[in-house]
Amino acid sequence: MAQGEADPNPLTQYVMDARKAGLKDAEIQKNAEAAGWPPQTVKSAMADAGAAARPKPHVSSPAPAAKTPAAVIPKPRSLAENKLPLPASPPPPAAAAPKVPKDRKAPDDYVIGSGDVLRIAVWKEPDASVPSVVVRPDGKISIPLLKEVPVMGLTVVQAEQLITQGLSKFLTAPDVTVIVEQINSKKIYITGAVKKEGPIPYTYQMTVLQAISEAGGLTDYAKRKKIYVLHNENGRQFTFPFNYDAVLKGEHMELNIELVPGDTVVVPH
Repeated sequence: MAQGEADPNPLTQYVMDARKAGLKDAEIQKNAEAAGWPPQTVKSAMADAGAAARPKPHVSSPAPAAKTPAAVIPKPRSLAENKLPLPASPPPPAAAAPKVPKDRKAPDDYVIGSGDVLRIAVWKEPDASVPSVVVRPDGKISIPLLKEVPVMGLTVVQAEQLITQGLSKFLTAPDVTVIVEQINSKKIYITGAVKKEGPIPYTYQMTVLQAISEAGGLTDYAKRKKIYVLHNENGRQFTFPFNYDAVLKGEHMELNIELVPGDTVVVPH
């Protein structure tokens, strides 16, 4: 090594010695990682070893036997004592995402109605949160600090904004999430050859098959391949066919559409 040139760190020296002893880079990487070195640190040491080796003249003779023991992998602790950089421990996952995810259990444009059960979650403010509250017939809910809040007719996003605005008078930058725990204000209707005819509570992303299951299933007289869905939109009525047997077999799954509030499932006898 030329005079005045800094000695390589122990891990770099290990890489240089291991290469001289005939070890391949893949084996060097594997051995160093097994000794406790992070992969990126080993790769950096291998790059440093290559850079240190470039200006040196080519040595045709094999490395002396005395050098072989030098290819013992140094422990990370000894490098830390030599003030070589070691990667810090990664932060816990919670530190990367400190806020409550907006898992509202309903689409952002879901319109809150009477009878719906909501959960009001205020990040890091348990005293301002409400685990369960029912929207009353007058369209209001009761929550701490604000008392009466009219939410019927609002989307969940609008309700969050309204509650956030009110809590801002008492809390610093409140982070509010409105979660729809139960949808009771909206119904699906099912009629015909099912065990329980009539309205059933609508569940977000409910399919035709799920609605039939909620109605207790089909009777023995049901025309299983002639079921259809009546859907009203903008004053027009649409009909969607549903083949119960095919869907059960995993065929024509496109027939198992998602229902929307107000849809009627008709099961002919």
